[in-house]
Amino acid sequence: MPEAPTAPSAGPRRWYQRIDWGLAIVAILSFGSAGYVFVKEGPTLWLQILMEDAWLFASILPKVGLGCLIGAFVRLLIARETIERYIGRGSGLPGLAIAGLIGMLFPAGPFTIFPLAVVLLASGADRGAAIAFISAWLLVGINRAIIWEMPFFGTDFVLFRFLLSMPMPILLGLMARAPVFERLSPTLPAPREPGGGA
Repeated sequence: MPEAPTAPSAGPRRWYQRIDWGLAIVAILSFGSAGYVFVKEGPTLWLQILMEDAWLFASILPKVGLGCLIGAFVRLLIARETIERYIGRGSGLPGLAIAGLIGMLFPAGPFTIFPLAVVLLASGADRGAAIAFISAWLLVGINRAIIWEMPFFGTDFVLFRFLLSMPMPILLGLMARAPVFERLSPTLPAPREPGGGA
């Protein structure tokens, strides 16, 4: 008995779809800058900058590792179904509000926030919720406002900035859910659990 025909695949990805453009742009800027400094300023200054960057890289690496570790624990401790229900594609405005609230209250720096956002995306959060999460951390972060902004600008200024910034994470999350962005950058299908059926 002949086998049933399988669904047609999306086809091979074109070469430009296989490139990590973020990495490519950073690499071009980095090596281009290094080459320019080497030619313009000579090898002594080039080596000094390289050593300073190596020290910066060594100091940042543990923070990035801990941020990824936090993200991995979040993925293990919170079920995918829970993340999809509260900040997934069908969560609507409440999902954006929850993601924004988490980002606003999260006290960590970029080395934790960005790995955590990637893990949330991989664990069932949609693009809009991830953007609301990052935007709320950037624009409304409570921790940063209390420690840095209030001593410099005063309470009135910070409250005024809060009133202006509060709607932005939800608005940006709504914009990210627009169909045009789904066509430009399709959401990857959820990975199948190990041992699951076909």
